[in-house]
Amino acid sequence: MTHRRPSDASLAPKRSAFQAWASFVLSPLILIALLERASAQTPQWIWGDAARDQEARFFKRAVSLPEAPETAVLSVSCDNVADVFINGQNAARNTEWSKAKVVSVLSRLKTGGNEIVVAARNEGGSAGLLLKLDLKYRGGRKETIVTDTSWQTVENKTGGNGVRNLPQDGWVAAKALGPLGMEPWGDVLKPATATPAESLQVLSGFKAQLLRSASPEEGSWVSMTVDNKGRLIVSPQGGEPMMRMTLDAQGSVSQVETIDLPVRGAMGLLYAFDSLYVNGQGKEGYHLYRLRDTNGDDQYDSVELIRRWGGGAGEHGAHGIVQGPNGKLYTVQGNFVDVPSDVASDSPHKNYLDDVVLPRLEDGNGFGAGRKPPGGFVARMNPDGTHCELFASGQRNTYDIAFNPQGELFGFDSDMEWDWGMPWYRPTRVFHVVSGGDQGFREGSAKWPEYYSDSLPAAVNVGIGSPTGVRFGTGAKFPSRYQRALYVMDWSYGRILAVHLREAGASYMASFENFVKGKPLNVTDLEIGPDGAMYFLIGGRGTQAGLYRVSYVGNETTTPAPMVSDASAVDARALRHRLESLHGHPQPGGADMAWPSLGASDRWIRYAARIAIEAQPVAQWRERALAETNAAAGLQALLALSRLGSRDDQEPVLKTLARWPLDSLDDEQKLVKLRVIEVSLARHGLPSAELRQLAIDKLSKQLPAASPAMNRELSQILVALQAPGIVGKLLALRDAATTQEEKMIYAVALRKAEGAWTLEQRQQALAWIQQSEPTPRHPAEFDQWFQDVGIPSANGASFNGFLKGLRKDFAKSMSEGERGQLADLIQDAPAKASRAVATKPRAFVKHWAMDDLTPALSQVSKGRDYLKGKEAFAAAQCATCHRFGSDGGAVGPDITAVASRFSRLDILSSILEPSKVISEQYENTTFTTRDDEDITGRILEERPDRFVLLVDPIKGTQATVKKADVKARQKAKLSPMPEGLVDLLQKDEFLDLIAYVESMGNPGHPSFKR
Repeated sequence: MTHRRPSDASLAPKRSAFQAWASFVLSPLILIALLERASAQTPQWIWGDAARDQEARFFKRAVSLPEAPETAVLSVSCDNVADVFINGQNAARNTEWSKAKVVSVLSRLKTGGNEIVVAARNEGGSAGLLLKLDLKYRGGRKETIVTDTSWQTVENKTGGNGVRNLPQDGWVAAKALGPLGMEPWGDVLKPATATPAESLQVLSGFKAQLLRSASPEEGSWVSMTVDNKGRLIVSPQGGEPMMRMTLDAQGSVSQVETIDLPVRGAMGLLYAFDSLYVNGQGKEGYHLYRLRDTNGDDQYDSVELIRRWGGGAGEHGAHGIVQGPNGKLYTVQGNFVDVPSDVASDSPHKNYLDDVVLPRLEDGNGFGAGRKPPGGFVARMNPDGTHCELFASGQRNTYDIAFNPQGELFGFDSDMEWDWGMPWYRPTRVFHVVSGGDQGFREGSAKWPEYYSDSLPAAVNVGIGSPTGVRFGTGAKFPSRYQRALYVMDWSYGRILAVHLREAGASYMASFENFVKGKPLNVTDLEIGPDGAMYFLIGGRGTQAGLYRVSYVGNETTTPAPMVSDASAVDARALRHRLESLHGHPQPGGADMAWPSLGASDRWIRYAARIAIEAQPVAQWRERALAETNAAAGLQALLALSRLGSRDDQEPVLKTLARWPLDSLDDEQKLVKLRVIEVSLARHGLPSAELRQLAIDKLSKQLPAASPAMNRELSQILVALQAPGIVGKLLALRDAATTQEEKMIYAVALRKAEGAWTLEQRQQALAWIQQSEPTPRHPAEFDQWFQDVGIPSANGASFNGFLKGLRKDFAKSMSEGERGQLADLIQDAPAKASRAVATKPRAFVKHWAMDDLTPALSQVSKGRDYLKGKEAFAAAQCATCHRFGSDGGAVGPDITAVASRFSRLDILSSILEPSKVISEQYENTTFTTRDDEDITGRILEERPDRFVLLVDPIKGTQATVKKADVKARQKAKLSPMPEGLVDLLQKDEFLDLIAYVESMGNPGHPSFKR
């Protein structure tokens, strides 16, 4: 055999003499005793008589199954190579003795007789085969098949690894060499473990424990709920079955059961109404299912589809489910889910559009291109799935929601990290979900700033990250401050935050702190258990999963915290709730009831009042809106009329606005007035020439204004109105702006400015866009969000794509002559060369496999070479596709902080097996045409008649597929990342590469200390 166990190279000669040593030193009594002490369920290392170099052997055993098992997990290790076949079908391959190959073989087995055959080969020295097959049947019965002397073996004289023509004669009983754990092999079945609890940073006074690490057949865990008996129900992201875990008095897992029903991959779980609700993949697709125990045997036996979701599958699909205090179900959906066609007509949330005065720029990489509002949304329905209402929307991709003790609903919404550096970037945010609420998310550049009066602000902006599970600490045996906290999870940067909400009128504001942090700590969901401890999961995208418990071990009291509320806040929320009772349906006197609140000082009250009025027939309140003399109430009323009225209402609305000159209004009211104009233009088009000129005359005098927000809105409106002189003003504002984001505001507005441009102005506008590196200065809060997670601030993956879109729009508005004179400026800028460039030519070294490198991963922690790691990063072309710090491409995920969410083993798997798990943001779609041609690429745009695909993300090559020509479409199974990019690296260089990535390119990282 040829061993590669770097931790103890001196063992090699001992291994070569192993069989003789076992035969004479242990023979016969000690060896017999060793074998007898091994459990009957412990696999034995087996081989033939005397191992020879380059020897190949077959092993076989018959296995009879009385019934079909629920799970069947095969573990195999061979010194040196083994191919396992079950009933003639290839089931597994192991090429590294130090780490067993573990796979599910359920699909290979059948009821009745089965045959397992292994083709094994020894490359030199000692030889051995070890195999274990764990079977689990309905009802919990288990059976284990192991290698022992019951196996038959024969020499494989051809040396091949196939089993089609097995020898008929010469089979003998295999020889047992010793049990699992013996030297020189050790415990090759030792399972992978989740991040040790001891390595986590936990808030003072709290303690974290790792309760369970998922085995390979248990999948990567992403969702959890607690049933009526205090048991945890856990779902993997893939096709593995859900599990039910029973906790003992100490909070440890005492029993694990499999829920064997055809609903898998849940990204939302809730136990309520004696039912398990699952947003997951069932026989009819990814929808909302209700699982019940109908015969009282404590097993789910009924699966009912209660709500269909169009586009519900995947990471931007249907997610968390909670029970509301009103006995309704509330579910949150990501921005790729369609509003149900049977949505209730009395839904609180209606009348949503982009409502931007200039056409939006679609995402620079095509993600979400063409998607229309409402974006992500919260639906409310009866426990049986009927009467589904659109409750609120305008989120991007909220994974989970939770009610506080006062019955108020909250979520943690995701950012669009590709928007980093753009003025429309919205950080991850904790937000209050209210009836009819719109959080303002739109695709591309159409995202609303928080000050838009027809949207609602965040309770707190958190920064960059990937939000997953959320829960309030209600019921936790924690100090009162942490019982009241909202816990939110960030998958990307490995942290659980404690969000401390404080009442602010009819809503809340918040601050936050790190509660638990780790690397990696790819957190996905959490619950407060019946014992008052927090239980949380890690996992997702195929990463190592685990279950943890957090308990309080400090000295503060943990008695249930009383509900504390400010009396004025209670009154404000009660008023908001009364207004919300008018949402979605007309009521006699509804407008009269809501009208006094239109002018309230509390933004949330004003918002609820406007939505209530919009639910009443416009004819009942149109004239009142036009006659209102109070500025605060009148502006809200005109906003409602702009949204709900007709084209005929535009002129009276705009004329009525003259009642309140901008200079007479406070800063907030000025923005509301401009918003009314924007919504009117967006919904009803340009006004009459007379009104247009009047607006230009009035608004041009206000630009430039004192605030960036006013300049932003005035710029857009005046461009839409094609105001004379606007080009010069916006170029001056762009040059005076101090951040990239503010400069971009004016560049985006200028792209739609028509009329009088000088050639010099065209050059000024385009030259800034064409710069290979626009000024990198960002707002202080933007830089702080990156500092909070320990990575440098950078532009997002769509930044260059947005610049490309700008150039394209500028070119459209230019004359033929201008396009000729400015050809160099309207062409796409040459791709910025990555700083990570290989410095020497390289030859093929080896086609690396997981088994080749897994045993050496512990060597990444110290003694690595920083410069060689950096060179390997360049040689493997990582920066061609991946952002790393402020450098790199946008074809694949940003890997700057990959060690916060991926273990070292997960990182290795992502490099060597890129197609194993593909993020939705980077997956391709294969279209098969009626001519049987396959066209594969990332969908950039979906238009009524065609798809626009990015078929080569590095070169930017696009293709168009007519919808009429499409015969079939499916998600591509192969990642855009090719395999084999690292086959030019030596083993040590590969390990240096992993250390370089884990360190985020920091030469001072402990991995590089010798």
